[in-house]
Amino acid sequence: MRSWIVAALAFALAACGENAPPLPGESGFGPEPTLPGPNPQTFPTVRIAEPDPWREGEAPAPADGFAVTAFARGLDHPRWIYVLPNGDVLVAEAKAPESEAPGNLQSFIGDLLMSRAGATGESADRITLLRDANGDGVAETRTVFLQNLHSPIGMALIGENFYVANADAIVRFPYRAGETSIRAQATHVIDLPAGRNHHWTKNIIASRDGTRLYATVGSNSNIGENGMDEEEGRAAIWEIELATGRSRLFASGLRNPNGLAWEPITGALWTTVNERDMLGDDLVPDYMTSVRDGGFYGWPYSYYGQNVDGRVQPQRPDLVASAIAPDYALGAHTASLGLAFYEASALPSAYWGGAFVGQHGSWNRSEFNGYQVVFVPFLEGRPDGDAQPVLTGFISAEGRAKGRPVGVAVDAGGGVLVADDVGNAVWRLTSAISAAPP
Repeated sequence: MRSWIVAALAFALAACGENAPPLPGESGFGPEPTLPGPNPQTFPTVRIAEPDPWREGEAPAPADGFAVTAFARGLDHPRWIYVLPNGDVLVAEAKAPESEAPGNLQSFIGDLLMSRAGATGESADRITLLRDANGDGVAETRTVFLQNLHSPIGMALIGENFYVANADAIVRFPYRAGETSIRAQATHVIDLPAGRNHHWTKNIIASRDGTRLYATVGSNSNIGENGMDEEEGRAAIWEIELATGRSRLFASGLRNPNGLAWEPITGALWTTVNERDMLGDDLVPDYMTSVRDGGFYGWPYSYYGQNVDGRVQPQRPDLVASAIAPDYALGAHTASLGLAFYEASALPSAYWGGAFVGQHGSWNRSEFNGYQVVFVPFLEGRPDGDAQPVLTGFISAEGRAKGRPVGVAVDAGGGVLVADDVGNAVWRLTSAISAAPP
C-alpha cells in the first residue's frame, strides 16, 4: 500500500514540474553561476533515481588519468569517512532517525519519496573500522568500532578523545592508537538542535589546535515553513569550546551545511551547503564557501547573496543586506555533501591543494544533476577553474541509482575515499599516472 502511495505521489508531483527544459548542469557551477528567475512551486518537481545497487564486477567510472577500486563492500548505508592518524579508516553507517515531531504535508511527501530512493529504514547506528594492513588499497580487516549510536555522521579525534556527532548531540569516547573497537560508555559533550530533524546529518571538525569543535546543523524546513521558532540554532555552524563546554553560533543562514574542511593555504574553514527547493530546476545552486566568523549567508530570506526569496514571510531586509554570497556554486539540487582538500602528493600536481566534493544527487529536478564526485582546483587558497567530474557512472542508462556518493576523505596513501550509501561501498580513487613527490 505504501509503495502504491509513493508511486502515485511521484507521478502527481512530476506532473506539477517544469514546463521549460532545465539549463545545462554546468551553468550552475563556479563563482558566478547563472541564476534564472525564480519559478515558485506548490509541489516540487520530482524525479527519483530508484536504487539498483552495483552487481559483482560493477563500479563507478573514473575520469581519464584515474583508477577506481572497491576499498570495502557490503556496508550498511555508509555516509561519512574519517581517517585516523595510523591509517585506519572509520565509516559512519547511518540513516535518518525517526522524526521527533509531527511533519506537515511537504515533509510527509518528502519522507515517502526518500523511502523510494532507499534513504529510510532502520539505521545501523554504528561506526565501522576498516584496516588496509598491506597497503594494497583494499581493507582486509573490518570491525565494529562503535555501536548503539544515534544516526552518527561527524567524527573527530583530538589526542586520546574521539568525538562523534549524533543526530542530537556530540559525545566523546576514550581512544588508544591502534585499537579496533571501543567498548567504553559515551560521555555527553553538548546537545545539538534536533526535534523534527528535517535535516538530520551533523558533522564536526576539530580546530587546528584541538581546543574547539565546529558542528554543522541543517535547517528544520525548506524555507522556514514550520515557523522560525523551530529554526532556533539551526541552519548554522556552531563553535564549541572543549575546556569549558561553552558554545556559540559561528555562522548562520546556511540552509544545510555538511562538509567541513580547513583550506591548507589560508587556514580558513570551508563548508558545503545544500540550498532550498521549489524555485525550479535551476535554483538554487548548492555551494561551497569559506566561512566567516559571524557571517550570515542568507537563508531563508535570500539566496546566493542578496537575491530575495519572496515566499518567506515576514521579510527581513535588514538581514538580507548583510547576506554574504558564497564562493563557489556546485550546481542546483546536486546535494553536495562531502568535502576534502587534497594535501597529499600521490595524485598529479594539478590536484594538490584543490577540493574533492561528493555530490549525492538530485531528486527534485526534471533532469538528474550531481551523482558524481567533482574536483575544484584551488590557487593560493581560492577556487581557480571549472569543477571537473572525477568519478561518475552512478546513474545507469535506465535512470536507476547504482550508487550515491556522500562523504569523501584522503587516506594515508594519498587515495581519495568515497562513501557510497546506495552501493553500500567505499570506493578508492587513485591516479593511473605516477606523481612526483613535492
